[in-house]
Amino acid sequence: MNAADRELTRRGIEAWKRAGPALDRIKAEELAHYDYEAHREAIDALMDLGVRFAQPRTTSGLVELQRVFMEARRRGRI
Repeated sequence: MNAADRELTRRGIEAWKRAGPALDRIKAEELAHYDYEAHREAIDALMDLGVRFAQPRTTSGLVELQRVFMEARRRGRI
């Protein structure tokens, strides 16, 4: 990676560091002011899907995540 690419990456990371908290505030505000009553049927339908198709987890997912990382390292992506 050359200096220009590193600088571009650094600027992108800094932009996301600033954007993250702003997006969190926007999301919290939208959820606080959401008109749940107007969308009751849609919300009920989504909740019903969750109840009907939910499956208990047998693992935390950490072993699977380690497998993904090891495969990425093997392929030279990390």
